[in-house]
Amino acid sequence: MNGFKAFKAQVPIAWSPRLYITLVRGIPGTRRLHRRTLEALNLTKCNRTVTRANCSSIRGMLNQVKRLIVIETEEMYNARKQNLANHKSVRPPVVVGHSPPIAASSSSS
Repeated sequence: MNGFKAFKAQVPIAWSPRLYITLVRGIPGTRRLHRRTLEALNLTKCNRTVTRANCSSIRGMLNQVKRLIVIETEEMYNARKQNLANHKSVRPPVVVGHSPPIAASSSSS
């Protein structure tokens, strides 16, 4: 499964001065070089997001661990967070109307 499926873009991808990097795969079982790269990016736990400048050295590090991470631009990140906030917002309760139960009249003679 592609890690990006969990982070589908809500806006078109455009160049951004900042990149939002999220670790979506686990670290155990990876190469030492990849673990050291993730440590340098300050990604130590799954589903954690860090912000980095969009420069060539960072992009080289990201290219090394591209199977483990998801990279988002600022617009993509903000749109995803807004979508999540809308999903979690308080909605009016669902009221189901039931007719009152019919009282069983038991007349014993």
